[in-house]
Amino acid sequence: MKKSVEEDVFIPLYPKSTVEDKSSLRSKFQERRFWSAVKLLSNVVLWDGIVQEDKVRDLGLSKLLNRYLLLNILNTPLGPENIEKCNKVVACLPERWFQDLKGGSTLPELMNFSQHLLQ
Repeated sequence: MKKSVEEDVFIPLYPKSTVEDKSSLRSKFQERRFWSAVKLLSNVVLWDGIVQEDKVRDLGLSKLLNRYLLLNILNTPLGPENIEKCNKVVACLPERWFQDLKGGSTLPELMNFSQHLLQ
């Protein structure tokens, strides 16, 4: 899993003017790479409970979400597309990770994502 996250994930960052045209090849490529990384995130977190939780959280949250997915989400204009991306990421996260948290708090690895959601 680590090798896949480190070597196979690539989401290019293009200037906003380039990807605003959803029919452009760059925009389509960037979107395909984003959704491929979301699928990998969902596959990584499926190993929760089988592989040590800290390893799964490191790969899924620290590396995939914070290094790749969040950059794309932050560069997506606020609106339905951004909400859809955030919903898909949240749907990947195991509820078990949040059971012992006190109200209003989140996992340290999710601080930046949580701040984006609050906006």
